[in-house]
Amino acid sequence: MSKNLIIKQCEDCKTVVKVIKEEDSKLFCCEKQMQELSPNSVDASYEKHIPNYEIKGDKISVKVNHVMENDHYIEWISMCSDNKEFTVYFKPGDVAMVEFEYIPGAILYAYCNKHALWKKEVE
Repeated sequence: MSKNLIIKQCEDCKTVVKVIKEEDSKLFCCEKQMQELSPNSVDASYEKHIPNYEIKGDKISVKVNHVMENDHYIEWISMCSDNKEFTVYFKPGDVAMVEFEYIPGAILYAYCNKHALWKKEVE
């Protein structure tokens, strides 16, 4: 397991998949090869998409300061280390906030349904 997620998206229907193991395999959707998403690749408001965290002992409180409307919201937040992965899913109206184990060097990811994938390293 790597602390870097491989997330792919269909350009047509916008289906998103998380790849667990990739060995030269190609994923297809809508008869097209799915494209890998690069974190922070969309020109959108940085402050509203990056997961922020606060260390509280052996835990971290992670929040994305983002609207949670029906047509624009954070779908999930993940934390990945070399041997662990945690993901919490959200729906419109929720608060995009979660508590994870504090693992220095882990990577936090947030996925916005309109502005794609964002990440931040835990120090």
